[in-house]
Amino acid sequence: MSNRFDDKVVLITGAGSGLGRASALQVAKEGANLSLIDLNEEALEETKSKVLEVAPNAEVLLMTADVSDEKAVEQYVNETVEKLGKIDGFFNNAGIEGKQNLTEDFGSEEFQKVVNINLNGVFYGMKYVLKVMKDQGFGSIVNTASVGGIRGVGNQSGYAASKHGVVGLTKNSGIEYGQYGVSVKAIAPGAILTPMVEGSLKQMDPDNWEEVGKQFVEPNPMKRFGKPAEVGYLVAFLLSNEANFINATVIPIDGGQSYKY
Repeated sequence: MSNRFDDKVVLITGAGSGLGRASALQVAKEGANLSLIDLNEEALEETKSKVLEVAPNAEVLLMTADVSDEKAVEQYVNETVEKLGKIDGFFNNAGIEGKQNLTEDFGSEEFQKVVNINLNGVFYGMKYVLKVMKDQGFGSIVNTASVGGIRGVGNQSGYAASKHGVVGLTKNSGIEYGQYGVSVKAIAPGAILTPMVEGSLKQMDPDNWEEVGKQFVEPNPMKRFGKPAEVGYLVAFLLSNEANFINATVIPIDGGQSYKY
């Protein structure tokens, strides 16, 4: 049985942990060669060794870069094409939450930092990868938005603004590039137990964060956190040829919570 990603190249940002790592593992299991980007070199190495455990034959390119640095983005996109030949799928995923605060108390520098990574970084990635995919005549981009990109969540001005921006970019570019055989979509994860969400719970209560977590998922129809692997399955499907006609839209993965009155 052939895999969905045999002979395909997938580029992933924020690949050192969380959703990036989970998605890397999933597409690698299905035959993909990978170009993995993260700020944290050690975390990238760890992702690579986990990938090679599940997919010993995968070709894995690692690059340490800051997604909010346009030159660095251009460089890792070019290098991916030079070394791996093309980009079939791009999981444009790197992001941070920022420090929680009411809007009036939300630091302007903090706001700038979150927007630089979560929105500018996603834009730069799309800018350079879309050019490659347009020239190829195929490709699929999955951007990481958030339920904070389709709803207000509170105490997260920078995050909410940047993730709503990701949704806007997704819809706009999907409409522009569909004619070139390229699809662009976003996922809107809810509470998925990643290191970032764990950090968020620790901001709320460093000592009892697990208890806070239980209260946090109480309103969820499924009464639990999502698992990174569950997002990995969705990302793999959306990056595959099977999902090419899904375009310019956002897929929530949140146990149903964002639809609850």
